[in-house]
Amino acid sequence: MFKLNGSLLGSIKKVCCSSLCSRGAASLQQEVGSVSAGQQEPSSQEPSSQEPSSQEPSAARGSTGEPAFSLYAPLPGQDSGLRWAGQRFDQLPIAHIKATYNNTHIQVTDSAGLSLVRTSCGTEGFKNIKKSTPIAAQTAGHSAATKATAKGVTFVRVMLKGLGPGRLAAVKGLSMGGLEVVSVTDNTPLPHNGCRPRKARRI
Repeated sequence: MFKLNGSLLGSIKKVCCSSLCSRGAASLQQEVGSVSAGQQEPSSQEPSSQEPSSQEPSAARGSTGEPAFSLYAPLPGQDSGLRWAGQRFDQLPIAHIKATYNNTHIQVTDSAGLSLVRTSCGTEGFKNIKKSTPIAAQTAGHSAATKATAKGVTFVRVMLKGLGPGRLAAVKGLSMGGLEVVSVTDNTPLPHNGCRPRKARRI
């Protein structure tokens, strides 16, 4: 059975190779002719290649003339079709979170910078070393979200600053309190070889 299949495959290969070889010369001549014709008429093809580039700006915008939809938050000064409760990205309130090693401060402001809500771990009743725990930061975030929701805030942008233990817990508390977090931006200052460090401790 195997020998029979092998002989059939061999005959099929011979027939295919002979047919391809007979067609190869004619197809090669046709391809060479089409390439030479394409090189002789570059002026007729240049306008067609330039037409899509002129249509790219219109394709980047929607049918109503607004920018196309994007999942990413727009950059500062960039126009976007995204809306949250009818507000653009730069019109959303901002939740500033300052996470220090000993405390976590949360302040919710409007887009112009006017303060709406302010709270911290200390104002929520935590004292001493308990202020620097993630639980305290989450409680402060939940309290700030509740107060901001009472003032009509629904969507917020979050600005983080600092490397304290309550960084992410405060963001979680804001979302648990009923606020929709649109974006999270890290504004932690980094020194560019600024202040001189302390001298090494001698032991």
